Amino acid sequence: MSEFEPIRIANGPLSLEVLPYGVTIHRFLVKVGDHTHDIVIGPEDPSGHKTQKYTNSIVGRYANRIPVGTHTLERGKYTSTFAAQPNETPRVSLHGGPVAWDAVSWAKVNEPSLLTKAEVEKLKSLDPASYAVFRLTSANGDQGYPGKLTAETVLALVKPEGEGSLGAVAIVYRAKLDDEATVTPVNLTQHWGFNLNASLPSHDLTVKTQTLNLEADHLVVRDSDNFSKGFADTTQDAVHNHNRKVIGENYPEAGYDDYYLLKQGAPSSAPTRVDKAAFTPELDLLSDIIKPTYNRSIGELASSASGLKVSFDSNQHGLMVYTNGLSSATKGARKHAHGGSGISNHGDSYGPGDAVFIEFHHPLHAFLDPKNKDGEDTLLTSDEVYHNFVRASIFLVQIEGTFG
Repeated sequence: MSEFEPIRIANGPLSLEVLPYGVTIHRFLVKVGDHTHDIVIGPEDPSGHKTQKYTNSIVGRYANRIPVGTHTLERGKYTSTFAAQPNETPRVSLHGGPVAWDAVSWAKVNEPSLLTKAEVEKLKSLDPASYAVFRLTSANGDQGYPGKLTAETVLALVKPEGEGSLGAVAIVYRAKLDDEATVTPVNLTQHWGFNLNASLPSHDLTVKTQTLNLEADHLVVRDSDNFSKGFADTTQDAVHNHNRKVIGENYPEAGYDDYYLLKQGAPSSAPTRVDKAAFTPELDLLSDIIKPTYNRSIGELASSASGLKVSFDSNQHGLMVYTNGLSSATKGARKHAHGGSGISNHGDSYGPGDAVFIEFHHPLHAFLDPKNKDGEDTLLTSDEVYHNFVRASIFLVQIEGTFG
């Protein structure tokens, strides 16, 4: 199978086309009556993701930016060294390094190795057409990261249940070190870019008219290299307090490219790492994530024009919000479904403000902050299994201008 041949999963009104290349969500299709929306941006040709980087792909081993250089890692009784490699600038290692997990082919597998027996049974109770599992083995030293690491990504579509529900997509990331007595950084996310209006027959492509709600109260203060200098309160900040705020209201000149810390107690209480001794055949962290009835939400994106709302939940402690400010409509391609020619560099691609990327992951380079030592430090040891999930529930909003 070609790494750019889409694998389709479907359940009711929802379907995904997923590429083995970077576990990339090429299309996220939502059927409403006779109309089908594709709610993520991207190229028409799946192979276009090779040049339109970080568009709906996984990023790893580590999301966002890390200072280039050698870092000593310590968690519990384990130590190692990590040589972060430059790719964004000579001082910045971005999204896992020069050739990271977004730019390699993952293997589609039928038998997950990083789910427990109970979780495999739960997954296999679903319609086989509604889920897919992908696996990657990352060698010791890959992009400078210590330890041989096996990772799996589960994508499952959940059937609709309840008023206005169109179903949900659940993404679960697992990882474990195959090497003994070591520690490595791991901080994964789906770098997906949403636009809930882009598939309307006549539309304004911008996401500035769409509404964003976040259970967040702080954001990262960044230095000139976009590294974290700490957090600032956003509760009285008209730009960064996304309390059902229209994205274009008080819009910053360069758009949004900001990491928001969720309020204490807002993220799911599901663990982000599980001690291997507790990773028993009976352990089940999957059932709650893929059940049809689901009431938790830590963030919402909504459009009164399309009538669509996406409600998010995750066990990660924050998220990046990026409104595509570094893009150019003269580069790359835009999907036919979004009014584009589909031709690369044709001048009708996506520009700044044409998408909002909503990426749940732990805080930036958390392992470099002494306050996180042996806590939520984004480090994984040989004695642990990494567990990260995001769920995006889709609703049809009936009342214009509200969340319903």
